[in-house]
Amino acid sequence: MKKVALLMSGGIDSSYSAYLLNKKYEVYGIYLKLHNKEEKHEFFINRCKNVADKLQINFQIIDLQKEFNEIIYKYFIDSYKNARTPNPCAMCNPNIKFGLALEKALSLGCDYIASGHYARIVNLNGINYIQEAVDKTKDQSYFLFGISKEAKDRLIFPLGDKLKTDVKREAFAAMPWFGELEEYKDSQEICFVDKDYIKTISKELDVNQKGIVKDKNGNIIGEHKGYMQYTIGKRKGFDVPLSQTAQYVLDINAEENVLIVGSKEDLLKKEIIADAFITEGINDGNHNIKIRYRSNSIEATIKIKDNKIFAYPLEKVYGVANGQALVIYRDDVVLGGGFIEESK
Repeated sequence: MKKVALLMSGGIDSSYSAYLLNKKYEVYGIYLKLHNKEEKHEFFINRCKNVADKLQINFQIIDLQKEFNEIIYKYFIDSYKNARTPNPCAMCNPNIKFGLALEKALSLGCDYIASGHYARIVNLNGINYIQEAVDKTKDQSYFLFGISKEAKDRLIFPLGDKLKTDVKREAFAAMPWFGELEEYKDSQEICFVDKDYIKTISKELDVNQKGIVKDKNGNIIGEHKGYMQYTIGKRKGFDVPLSQTAQYVLDINAEENVLIVGSKEDLLKKEIIADAFITEGINDGNHNIKIRYRSNSIEATIKIKDNKIFAYPLEKVYGVANGQALVIYRDDVVLGGGFIEESK
């Protein structure tokens, strides 16, 4: 029987994944200890242990707190310090969950690695790609764009062809010992953030340095609470007393602690430039792109040059934030992407 390492969180998705995989594979449940919130760890580890005991599968805890802090947490803090909007999940998946954790899984003799992500693997012309989940409302392919070919060749997503509503119903029918449905809420995307990212970065940086607000012509028109509290496209939280129209954050000057604001039309972008994080499957030409998790995909002309991705949207695109992922699709298949460095 083939062996599969399953990343377990204690939630309903990974727990039901354990149940499904246990029918076909020898399952090694793995809980990744990433952040330093011990109370959270204790609660979710106990959930994982309960599932592992009931299903009689292997289970162990892997402590990657040091690596997570160096690779993800510092990147998260530094991004806001440098007026970028980070995407920690898109960074964590290739480096931690399907990077270091994959190495651990292989060292345990596992043939595959699995998770409760809502996504699929599709093989096209002998190459494995990430594909959107059947449930488009829960699809997480956007966050998985950067994982390596080695990881994609060993990946299993047991829930990719299911609807979230069916997963809940099936899970509690198959595992009546699991608990009450009301106890199991969907986990938040950023595991180390407690609801408000400002509180998280304020532990490391002074986020309350008041500064000035300028219009696109350089005129001082108001003040703000501290540049790290804003992202591109935000229209609240700063004081522009003389403005008669809605003002949106167009740009952030971290060095001078200045916000540049303007109209919604001023947010319109015609060129997006990203680092070429994963581009092996991308040819120059027209493709679909996403510039944030909850955005709809739009068509754009793509060019790869000097290890950069240049995207020229063929539809209107507003509020492009440096630091977010630019993910390139062919229909519902992820070809690759990178992290946005500039837009014009």
